[in-house]
Amino acid sequence: MKKVIFLMALFVVFGFQNTNAQDWANLKKYEKENIGLGKPKAMEKRVVFMGNSITEGWLRTSPSFFEGKSYIDRGISGQTTPQMLLRFRQDVIDLQPKAVVILAGINDIAENTGPISLEQTAGNIFSMAELAKAHGIKVILCSVLPASDFPWSPGKNPGPKVVKLNAMLKSYANENNIPYVDYYSAMVNSELGLKKELGEDGVHPNQEGYAIMEPLVEKAIAKVINKKVK
Repeated sequence: MKKVIFLMALFVVFGFQNTNAQDWANLKKYEKENIGLGKPKAMEKRVVFMGNSITEGWLRTSPSFFEGKSYIDRGISGQTTPQMLLRFRQDVIDLQPKAVVILAGINDIAENTGPISLEQTAGNIFSMAELAKAHGIKVILCSVLPASDFPWSPGKNPGPKVVKLNAMLKSYANENNIPYVDYYSAMVNSELGLKKELGEDGVHPNQEGYAIMEPLVEKAIAKVINKKVK
């Protein structure tokens, strides 16, 4: 009996590891939802939000932002830019949106999938933007949100790194005539972290945080899909 329990424990540990290795980018997460969506309807102005837990948590924390709109949330908690790049075709391009909102990079700085340079992180984001543009999808690049530390990965000193990454993203956006949504300036505190009232853990926005982000991104969405800003 003990041997059986031991073997089952090994299966749980190594089985999950193997599964994760086989689906490193979590391609299965939205597979059924993507099939269910189908192609956009006539005159539908679909917008996909591509990102990590900040994007995934948006739908849960502020569902009213998505209600009655063709906004598709494709955030996956913990993901880094190489993972997003791998799933970009199925979770963005194949959905045939009018626009994609890309918010990524903080988990690269946290080294969730291992060490990666800021240049490599920015390059992955640029690649997503260029893939979208090649398929006629308007691109909106978002600044990385401020963070002075990570509860799950302390000691990485992310504050100055976020500043440098955002400078790269803004420069690329300006050079390529892409809207750049500056969440950072509206949400940063004096220590290069997230304002306490906007997120309890210093990384993820709460409802007040998303309330700041929403009008900023909607202005950019309106610009790229030719809507009037109210």
